[in-house]
Amino acid sequence: MESVLAMILAGGQGKRMGILCRNRAKPSLPFAGNTRVIDFTLSNCIYSKLSEIAILTDYQRSNIATYLQSWFLMNGNSGKITVLEPRDGSYLGTADVVYQNLEYVQAHGDDLVLILAGDHIYKMEYQKMLAFHRQTRADATVAVIPIPLEQANRFGIVATDSDERILDFEEKPELPQGNLASMGIYVFNKQLLIERLIEDAEIHNSPHDFGHSILPSMLNRDKLFAYRFASYWRDIGNPQAYYEANMELLMPKPSFSLDGTRPVLSVFNHLPQPRRSQHGSIENSLISPGCVIKGRVENSILSPGVWVEEKAEVRNSIVMANSFIGYHSVVDHCILDEGVNVGKFCYLGFEGEMAVNGCTAIPDTGRLTVLGEGATVPPLTAICRNCKILPNVRPDDFTGKVVSPNSVISPRHETDQLQTNMKGVLANVS
Repeated sequence: MESVLAMILAGGQGKRMGILCRNRAKPSLPFAGNTRVIDFTLSNCIYSKLSEIAILTDYQRSNIATYLQSWFLMNGNSGKITVLEPRDGSYLGTADVVYQNLEYVQAHGDDLVLILAGDHIYKMEYQKMLAFHRQTRADATVAVIPIPLEQANRFGIVATDSDERILDFEEKPELPQGNLASMGIYVFNKQLLIERLIEDAEIHNSPHDFGHSILPSMLNRDKLFAYRFASYWRDIGNPQAYYEANMELLMPKPSFSLDGTRPVLSVFNHLPQPRRSQHGSIENSLISPGCVIKGRVENSILSPGVWVEEKAEVRNSIVMANSFIGYHSVVDHCILDEGVNVGKFCYLGFEGEMAVNGCTAIPDTGRLTVLGEGATVPPLTAICRNCKILPNVRPDDFTGKVVSPNSVISPRHETDQLQTNMKGVLANVS
């Protein structure tokens, strides 16, 4: 049986995630309280008994490398895991990620290369896909899954014949002709992969991307097959999709389980169990170890170390690690990043008409309010739906007690520092 090298692409910035990925790569984004997005792909590799795993980092590489080091310590396995960085500054595309590490690929005697995205939510037994690849004698195999047609323009769309051989592949088509989407999971015969990557690198205007260039170039000369995946899979491309994927776990019959016979491996299993005071209550929520609940939590997901003070309420929200919800405050339909501090008597994510200190907020039926990492909300502050509070915002960055719908609050101290730096640059130039 051929040996396999697994390569996890974990360097994506996740631009559509906005402020949630300002200071972290998308694969290191917390999910379901006490896991990170990359935990799912890593766990799949471990349970699939893959002994040779390379993790390729780029954006915020030191941040994710620190997390991976902790993950390895907590979830040691018999295989070999290597973390690789870009050779030439940064990667140009998903194919360039592997191309810049061809020396590593060539140095290993593996016959097959399994390319994995590190930013999707799913459980998968990769050995089944590898067996399908061998059975069909494919040159490359693409994992695919049916999706709603209205979402098809966000993915690579595949057309196959009755034997699952790929007849057409179009990345993010404007007018999709089908709904069979690529999952960003590929198996390649190693030598052919090397040849195609070298060819692509020599094309000046190529996007150097598997979906945009490598796979379309293989259609008429190589044997490409589609492996149909029939279980849960989510691409969390933006804050709304991220929120919905988390909230699905709270449904009466969730379509996906973190536990079972193969639980998702994480680094937080050593923390103390959540504490709840005699006045605190929890309903239909995921509460991570290390949380303290003195108020009420309902239909929400809390990461480790979250503190909910007396008479505070958290509803329909995601609250990441080490955030603090002050006395008598309400958080509703929000995402709070790590280390957010909410003062007393605040209302985050309200909708409808509401007066605060004589000021009437505009009625709103909008979407989520997102607070960036380390933001601090002063007491007696109301923030409407669909607002963005950028990372490291301080109390003096708020100009009033009400933040209207669709507002963005930025840290003025960072803007002032940027202006000071620019004045220095201009002075040196003159």
